[in-house]
Amino acid sequence: MRIIHSDNMMIRRYGQTKVATGRKLFNGMIRNNWKVCEYSERDIAKFEAPLNIKPLGIRAANRRFIETCDNFRPDVILIGHSDLITNKTLLEIKKLMPAVPIIYRNVDPLWRERNIKVINWRKEVVDAIFVTTAGDPLKQFSTGKNIVGHIPNATDPAVEDMDNSQKTEFERDLMYCGKGAKTDDRYPLIVSLHEKIKDQLRFETYGIYGKPPVWSHAYDQVLATSKMGLNLNRFEDWPWYTSARLSQLMGNGLLAFVWDKGDMRHFFTDEHVAFFSNEDELIQKAIEFQNDDAKRQAVAAAGRAFYHEHFSGQRIVKFMIETTLGQPYSNDYIWQAEVYR
Repeated sequence: MRIIHSDNMMIRRYGQTKVATGRKLFNGMIRNNWKVCEYSERDIAKFEAPLNIKPLGIRAANRRFIETCDNFRPDVILIGHSDLITNKTLLEIKKLMPAVPIIYRNVDPLWRERNIKVINWRKEVVDAIFVTTAGDPLKQFSTGKNIVGHIPNATDPAVEDMDNSQKTEFERDLMYCGKGAKTDDRYPLIVSLHEKIKDQLRFETYGIYGKPPVWSHAYDQVLATSKMGLNLNRFEDWPWYTSARLSQLMGNGLLAFVWDKGDMRHFFTDEHVAFFSNEDELIQKAIEFQNDDAKRQAVAAAGRAFYHEHFSGQRIVKFMIETTLGQPYSNDYIWQAEVYR
């Protein structure tokens, strides 16, 4: 299998990167023994531009993408966060190689109007769309000619490489990392928790009502020294939707606290995560797990093993390829019912 993978690989960040789904999916393709050509359009645009002024390099980045496809001759083209690649460019590639399907994947929430516009912009020129929300919100992107499906947030053993379920010494008991605004569903909960559990748990937040946001090595250090983590989305109760934060918490063996909304019990049980329905239950369970380290370790370990088994980038990217090409599924994907053809 030959694949061109276009995504923001953040080369110009020089190691100060955010956790990226594209990197996990790329690792998954390599683990599947596929031949992959990466294309980081934002970086190419800057490298090709006069004086490294990125907007001046957008046309060149599109021209180079066509050139890359022509040179590499892929079996499949997979596009992630590559908004600089125009639909006109994709149509030119389709003329050049009409038998090669183009897959677009999107991990941003569907409550964001701009994200809906981006997917609608792509849907007329790609063969398959995969989104991290499920259910009725997905159906709006079906054209009758494409495939639309759900994918979960990926993990990878080279990215989520820690196992806090085996640790007993931590700098903090409970953490939350994520940028946000006061209008978010999660904001009043975070404010209230800081007041109500400050004498019982070491609770720290980064990026929202607390310390500044952390990225790259600093984020890894926060994860490595935290016992439990909150998985709070900006807005809750969207079918199967969660931010990539959950993959980072569970994949690294932190005990994850998850709202009992959005039908997340389709994937997880109380043996994998700490579900809660309201603030009082969250506080009660956080204190309970704080006082019972063996129970915390057992649930976190089971959750970590389950997430790495079912939601690896290797498995997710194989699902996208098999669905798009109409191949028999090589795995029992626990989200495979959410595909609209």
